[in-house]
Amino acid sequence: MDIKAFLKVISRYKWIVILVPIIVVTITYFLVQNLPKQYSSESQIATGLLDPSKKVISSETVDLFKTSQQFNTMMEKLKSKKLINLLAYNLIIHELENPQKAFKKYKSEQLDSLRPENKVQVIKILKRKLDNSEILTVLDNNGPFRLYDLVESMGYGENGFGKALDISHTENSDDINIKYTSPNPDLSAYVVNTLASEFISSYSTDVNTNQNRSLTQLDSVLKSKEAVMIQKNADLADFKKNKGVLNLTGESTNLNGQITNLEIDKTTQQKVIDGSTAQLLIIARKLNGGSDADLGNNGRSSSTDIINLQNQLRIASNTLVDNGFKPADQRRVDSLRRLLSSKSSQNNDDNVIDPRINKTALLTQKTNLELGISQARASLQAINSQLNSLKAQYKGMVPYDADIAQKQNDADFATKDYQTFLVTYNQNKTDINTGFHLTIEQYGLPGAPEPSKRAIILAGSGIGSVVLCLAFLFVIFVSDNSINDVRHLEKAVKSKAVGTLNMITGKEKNIRDIWDDNEDKTYAVYRDLLRSLRFEISNKLDEDDSKILGITSLINGEGKTLIAHSLAYAFAMTGKKILLIADDFPMAKSESTELVTGQNFQTFLVKKEIQTEDLITVMNKNMAQNSLLEMHNIKSLKIGFEVLRKEFDIIIIDVNSLHNLNIAKEWLLFTEKNIAVFEAGRTIKENDLAFVKYIKEQPGFIGWILNKFKV
Repeated sequence: MDIKAFLKVISRYKWIVILVPIIVVTITYFLVQNLPKQYSSESQIATGLLDPSKKVISSETVDLFKTSQQFNTMMEKLKSKKLINLLAYNLIIHELENPQKAFKKYKSEQLDSLRPENKVQVIKILKRKLDNSEILTVLDNNGPFRLYDLVESMGYGENGFGKALDISHTENSDDINIKYTSPNPDLSAYVVNTLASEFISSYSTDVNTNQNRSLTQLDSVLKSKEAVMIQKNADLADFKKNKGVLNLTGESTNLNGQITNLEIDKTTQQKVIDGSTAQLLIIARKLNGGSDADLGNNGRSSSTDIINLQNQLRIASNTLVDNGFKPADQRRVDSLRRLLSSKSSQNNDDNVIDPRINKTALLTQKTNLELGISQARASLQAINSQLNSLKAQYKGMVPYDADIAQKQNDADFATKDYQTFLVTYNQNKTDINTGFHLTIEQYGLPGAPEPSKRAIILAGSGIGSVVLCLAFLFVIFVSDNSINDVRHLEKAVKSKAVGTLNMITGKEKNIRDIWDDNEDKTYAVYRDLLRSLRFEISNKLDEDDSKILGITSLINGEGKTLIAHSLAYAFAMTGKKILLIADDFPMAKSESTELVTGQNFQTFLVKKEIQTEDLITVMNKNMAQNSLLEMHNIKSLKIGFEVLRKEFDIIIIDVNSLHNLNIAKEWLLFTEKNIAVFEAGRTIKENDLAFVKYIKEQPGFIGWILNKFKV
């Protein structure tokens, strides 16, 4: 938006911007003289949501998001139609029961038409609706009394309180504020206190009802989940009882421990048998007369090997038990036992170094060893039998493991689900008993009148009227497509403007008078602008030694003929010899630079003769709008213009307007430079765009002149 142009519009209509606000403020001043005083009253409802001193559990964490939602809910309920209706019932009952202490003097046809007995009936109906918290609707007009219309007529309808009733909550505050402003201080106090009381009663009832309903539903769900929990645990116990497994994990662990201990005992007995058998072989060899020479020289190393084998056998036995008696581990244990038995026999042979041992002692030792072997084998057999029984028992417990695990998971899940709902149930029950309780923290009291708002109203009316005036002028500015300055013209035609000429006021005068008159300011401005235009055109003509200048316009009446005569006079003032080819434009003679009429362009084309004046020669081209090329051929016209170029310094042609495009085109064939005139205050219409485009495309086009510009 062009700010400067808009400011010009404001300057043009400045009296509207000044007078309208003055009139509006004056009218407002008289209207606000009799404004009644306003009284406000405010009550506060304490919620206990943020105040720790009002909580039963003072260490309870405050959920700010949940608290914010609760405040929003309460404020919406305070503004609800239901609460406004309850307030209206109280107000109307008060007015009907206490007409002497009525808050307002109403002029209600609905109320005045009621007889005393009817008023009693209306009061009963309103009290019943108040006790039942009923909402007032248009349907209440269908009863014996038009209650809806009655409430509306007394100003206590749904929209009767309007902006006078303000319900707010300050952030991080525990209170909700209710403020009402009216011309009666008692009415203001009554409204805020009654609304607060009705809200606390209604909201508390709704909350208790909803909480009890939720608690009843939770209790039902809790009982069903308790029944599921009991059933799942009973199924688990029955399964264990029927399968003879009370504690599968404990019993399997006990069996595994017994099997491990028996395996260790088995290994120990096997070692006894192997060791005793090796000693029997040594004793048998000695009894048969064996010597130390058969033993070789390995005696010293045999003890170390036996110790190593015993360590390996102990490790392998532990691995066998830990891995659940795998066959590979059993084969390794058996192999190590055979190696240990062999080494033990060899070591015993090596340790027999006295060949004179008593044979009786050897036989006794042999007998004891054989007895020990028999006892060890008997123990080993018993161990194997017990091992087989325990392994069979352990293997028999495996099929029940998956079933018991599934039933155990079901029972655990049911127990956890029940406990979760039990916590929720107890929490809700606690909230009901220890939840927040709304109270009136501060009752509304009748107060002093509010400060007068007359100054604010007057200022608002003045500022508002100014804004409206500016908005009106802005609409005029935006909707006005007229071109009034050079920038708008250049933007509209998308080409350069070479100058402007102002509007000449007063009686029409000839060029000489305009040039010599020093009293009329518009003439002085016109002369200065004409000199500037002469300078621009002269520079363009001198660029390529052009002499023929054509002046045209979009339509007739834009002032191109006057501009042609004015430019001829202006160039003559510089001492140049000027030829003006124009329509009839009678001008008064002057001393040296005179504009006279008499010669005809058509006659010149025939005779090729011209009578030159001192500095300005005028040649009329009025051919009754006939075609130039129909009168003479192009060759004859070119010869004629060549004669004129030699005779004059500048030739100015007043070309027809572009709306007479057929004639204008013919004249523009012979011009070397062209300018177009546009009248200020006009708009470029859709059908003008083709003419604008045509003149711009002419090779000698210099630019536009904004004519009749208002200074």
